[in-house]
Amino acid sequence: MLRKWEELPAFMRTPEVRPYWEILNKKRGQLILKRVFDISAASILSVVLALPMTVIAVMIKRDSPGPVFYRQERVTSYGKRFRIHKFRTMVANADQVGSAVTVGADPRITRVGAKLRHLRLDELPQVLDVIQGTMSFVGTRPEVTKYVECYKPEYNATLLMPAGITSEASIRYTDEDKLLSAAANVDDVYVNQVLPAKMIWNLESIRNYRFLGELLTMIRTVLAVLGKNYS
Repeated sequence: MLRKWEELPAFMRTPEVRPYWEILNKKRGQLILKRVFDISAASILSVVLALPMTVIAVMIKRDSPGPVFYRQERVTSYGKRFRIHKFRTMVANADQVGSAVTVGADPRITRVGAKLRHLRLDELPQVLDVIQGTMSFVGTRPEVTKYVECYKPEYNATLLMPAGITSEASIRYTDEDKLLSAAANVDDVYVNQVLPAKMIWNLESIRNYRFLGELLTMIRTVLAVLGKNYS
């Protein structure tokens, strides 16, 4: 839940973050409803998706050597680090042979992994992160530590709430693959072009936060996966 201002980490108690905290502080009831929904929906989905996820796990193991899950360290609310649950879609040593972000035609992506990414099925295990409280269904996508360390002061406002499985930035900003595919330095382009563009949506979502709005974001996410273009 939203912490009191004086209980925030020092790096978040800044003039840039304060307006966003005040907005959320007035909506604590909706934030409680958000958490109740997250726990209830994630618990149900963990049962419903158990069989499909088992099938996916078998497909991953048969397709390439390595673990079923990819447990990369990410950052969530208040700068807390956690290891995200995702189905592995790349070769086992991907972290050692490339950037922390993935371009569209990344050669590290496996055959099965490409299909999972296209349908966003690689993110199904994140229902476990939602139950644990490190993630929510809707919220700023969790970044790796090195990118969070590059945040401008205002971007830290996105850490007032748990990271999300989906967000308006995820479904509305579609130029990421194009920019990264053409980049000579992927990390530099991500930090200086992609991240600021996505943060426009992330910060706007906090300024206009409504629980009903998050439900609509989830619906738009499903429609986007089915092919609807929101860019």
